[in-house]
Parts: sequence; structure tokens; C-alpha cells
Amino acid sequence: MKFKDIVIGIFVISVIVLVGYFVHQQADRRTNRELARRIAELSPRGGPPETIEGLRKAIALYQDQIERHVRDAAQTGAFWKILGTRLAERGMHHEALAAFERAISFNATDAFLFYMTGVSAGHVAKSQVGFSADSGLDREGYFRLSENAYLRALELDDRYARPMYGLGILYVFELDRPAEAIPHLERLLELQPSNFSAMFVLARAYFMIGEHRQAIELYDRIAARTRNNREREGALINREIVSRMMHE
Repeated sequence: MKFKDIVIGIFVISVIVLVGYFVHQQADRRTNRELARRIAELSPRGGPPETIEGLRKAIALYQDQIERHVRDAAQTGAFWKILGTRLAERGMHHEALAAFERAISFNATDAFLFYMTGVSAGHVAKSQVGFSADSGLDREGYFRLSENAYLRALELDDRYARPMYGLGILYVFELDRPAEAIPHLERLLELQPSNFSAMFVLARAYFMIGEHRQAIELYDRIAARTRNNREREGALINREIVSRMMHE
């Protein structure tokens, strides 16, 4: 390759790098202007600094620090999320709740965090034996926390099946409010037609509100579709019990 060609190649690469740098700088300026505009719109009397241009310059001045703090906050939130999950897996649900609370303070739109809060709160509620907890919540208070957390998870993701099942268990087996479990479990089965655990809970909910025929239909569906012998036997036994009660 001729020396002239090498020089030209280096020159072209340099131009490309400079153009890329210029484009990146322009993008940063546009981002700063947009952020400044949003802050000015949301702040009373435009907020300090008083003008969009002043805000833009302040943002540009502290851009590196802002980005670093954002990264640090995201990493801290991830740490509390992982810690809470590990604690919950080991049955340390009271400690897990504290970790999930910290994680939510960094990311309040993570449906998983609210689902896990519901799980741990339910476990803590069932472990209450009369002594006061540090948080001041009693058994009913933890059940309310569990319910609210599951509902919030569904507000954030209305196709999230796990909090639907969690609410089904909570309403049917803990709070004696089976009618409220039914729409969540029916929605779950729309998303997961072969979720036999959800079918069992839904059949129990139907039975509790006196809808025996619908409970029997679900037990028949389980018995016909499951490949698990224990599930099939359980469905047939439950079907027989409900059928007998219908004809008494």
C-alpha cells in the first residue's frame, strides 16, 4: 500500500471520528435542552436557575455526576432486589420485606418487587403468634400489605400470572373472600389454560360460594387433562365430595 493511500485512510478515519464526536455532542445538547425544558415546566416559577438556558448549562456542567448517580442508584436498587429474593428463598421473609421496601424506593415500577412483597408479607402474616413486630403491623396488617402488593403488581403488569395466583390463595385460604379470588383466577386460566394448581384453587372458590356445578366442571377438566396421577386422584376425590353434597 502506498504511503499516500495510508495518509488518506488515516485522514478519512479521523474525519469519521470527529463527525461521530460532533454528532454525540449535539445529541447530548439536545438531551440537556429537553431535560431543562421538562424541569422548567414542572418547577414553580420555572425553578432555579430561572431560565431554560440556565438549566441547560447547569445540566451540562453536572452531566457526568448526574449519570454516575443514576448508575449508582440503579446498581443499589438491583442489590436490594437480589438480596430480598435470596432472603425470601431462604424463608427469611421479615428481612426480605425490608430489602424489598428498599428496592422499591429505587424502582417503584417493578412488578416483580411488589409480587415478592406480597409473597413475603403473606408468610410473615401466617407466622404472627401474638407478639408485636418492629414494623407495628399485626397479622391482619401483613395480609393487607400482601393483598395491596399483589394488586399493585397487577396494576403494573396486567398479564403477570403469579400475583393472580397469589391473590387466589390469599382470598380463598387466608381471608375467606372467595368471590374476590374468582376473577383473578379466571384471568390466570385465560393466560395459562393448563395451570392445574389455579384450577384447584378456583374450584375451591366456586365451592365456597355455593357454585357446586362449576366446581365439578373444573375437577372434571383437571382429571381429563392432567398427566399427574396425584392431581387426577385429588380432582376425582374432590368431585365426589362436591357431587355428594349437591344431592344431600
